[in-house]
Amino acid sequence: MQSPKSNPIENLDIDLAYQKAILGSVSRTFALTIPLLPPEMEKVVGNTYLLCRIVDTIEDAADLSPETKQTLSKLFLDAVLDKLPVQLFVDPCLQELKGYDNQDELDLITHTPTVLRILHTCSSADQVAVSHCISIMSEGMSHFHGKQTESGLRDLQEFEKYCYVVAGVVGELLTSIFRNHSAKFAINIQGHEALSVAFGQALQMTNILKDSPEDNARGVSWKPGNMTQAELLKIAYQKLQDSMSYILLIPKEEAGVRRFCFLAFGLAVMTLSKIAARKQFDHKDEVKLSRKTVMAFYAFTKVAVGSDALMKLFFHNASSPLRKAL
Repeated sequence: MQSPKSNPIENLDIDLAYQKAILGSVSRTFALTIPLLPPEMEKVVGNTYLLCRIVDTIEDAADLSPETKQTLSKLFLDAVLDKLPVQLFVDPCLQELKGYDNQDELDLITHTPTVLRILHTCSSADQVAVSHCISIMSEGMSHFHGKQTESGLRDLQEFEKYCYVVAGVVGELLTSIFRNHSAKFAINIQGHEALSVAFGQALQMTNILKDSPEDNARGVSWKPGNMTQAELLKIAYQKLQDSMSYILLIPKEEAGVRRFCFLAFGLAVMTLSKIAARKQFDHKDEVKLSRKTVMAFYAFTKVAVGSDALMKLFFHNASSPLRKAL
């Protein structure tokens, strides 16, 4: 007697339930913002975030040598691109990370096959965009594995390149996905694609500045060694201005997409303003937004995304401490 065939739709539901659950475990912020997207976009953006998180986990593993990180990154990229069976990445990665203390991220790596199964159910256009993003990020991070020093990156050009390979490329990916699913956005974004890179870079610069005390404590800096904090805040503010322009290109009828972007943008604006208001801070918790602030802004975005004027007013008011520091 033959065993009953598995139901692919039922299996996908199980995989998607895992994706949703692990997203909530590895990122509270993105677990809040990604579900705002329409279902097909939510699936592919959530999936991409988890793939990026696997790359980040390899990057963040302090005990691994640059060479080991490069090897694992290459295996991961080959698995994503279907050049080798995924288990040939998972097994050596878990072996190298046996002393790693983030159990949620280890669980995610164990479930890399699940994440890739979901990717293969996305449209071919979305799959191409995701593969392109992960290729640039994985190869780009490999380039920077050996550049972790206490003195920081060489100059602004190197800093911008780093911000591009870890986040600017995600801005490009989001643009590709939004374009694939929204004909009106595809028209609006023509000739303005560079704004999407600034959107990703602004979010990354916020993280670098916020996390700098912890990075310094472990003998690492991702800031350019020849630039002051004030100079970096000025560049971040310029990228936030471009980010605002980017969000305004998203059609109002795409309310979920607008809200997804505006939420991430607004949290970055408020965090950078807190950093700018302090001359110095010794721990990222000192500039972390309270849950009350985050949830209040989350509620505000529901109304704000329907009005360009309201979004601009928020940006003007919330960035006031940032402008004063420039």
